[in-house]
Amino acid sequence: MADQAKELHKLVERYRIADGKRFRLKHCDPADTHHLDAEDKPRSKTLLSSSVSLLAELQDKLFAQDRKSLLLVFQAMDAAGKDGTIKHVMSGVNPAGVQVSSFKAPSAEELDHDYLWRAWRALPERGRIGIFNRSYYEEVLVVRVHPSILQGQKLPPTSLTKHIFRDRLRDIAHFEDYLSRNGTQVLKFFLHVSRDEQKRRFLERIEQPEKNWKFAAGDVKERGHWDDYMAAYEDAIRSTATEANPWFVVPADNKWFTRLVVVGAVVQALEQMNLAYPTVTAAQRQELQTARALLEAEATAPPARPGKRR
Repeated sequence: MADQAKELHKLVERYRIADGKRFRLKHCDPADTHHLDAEDKPRSKTLLSSSVSLLAELQDKLFAQDRKSLLLVFQAMDAAGKDGTIKHVMSGVNPAGVQVSSFKAPSAEELDHDYLWRAWRALPERGRIGIFNRSYYEEVLVVRVHPSILQGQKLPPTSLTKHIFRDRLRDIAHFEDYLSRNGTQVLKFFLHVSRDEQKRRFLERIEQPEKNWKFAAGDVKERGHWDDYMAAYEDAIRSTATEANPWFVVPADNKWFTRLVVVGAVVQALEQMNLAYPTVTAAQRQELQTARALLEAEATAPPARPGKRR
């Protein structure tokens, strides 16, 4: 297990972005599998399974300790595999310790507040793992690609400046810094799928009846803005990647590899939290012994005789 963990941590570091100054998305290959190929898939599945089990153990300690929390932010182009990755990586954890939020178009109530308001409301409690399936980053991604959306956000004219997205990225960086200083670490995952692989998956959704429900015609139209989205993602990662709250640019053309990198990153983050079960005090130990004595006495006592019925 120790050797597997070491191997996984080494793999994860390849995709970790903790300083965005030198980051360029063009240097990231969506089909990269770090020299692993189809013959390595069985070993990778074993490594994924053992890592999911380790994640479950660490999550149990996180929940019991009740001091820190972990927020996992997933961003990607359509069909990159966010839902499947979340499903497989979190398959072994206790649902009571996980909070999942999916962010769609803002509601009328949400538009009456600042754009981070709905994210604040969905943050994980101490001891929990929070998952954002899309997030506040949509405000510097899809809104940046389609700036006309700003007209429906009820912003005062003074906020609609040419620097609005630079300012929002600065706000997000401060927001995440605040969270980390108060016990919530933020891990951000960009599942980086290629344009060709996205096309293949879209066609698969059209051709297979059981996957038709996943397809939306609007997704194809967004492909026309591919370069704009890549530029927006690059700027977001460059502006908000920090040591405390890193980005992981995860190759997403091979789903098995995507899941392996993500689970490795989550396990690594939890291990670095130095989690442990709470220490039992002397008074609590005495209570446990008293309870044990009562239970053992109950087990050996003769069963009560039923009273006579009249």
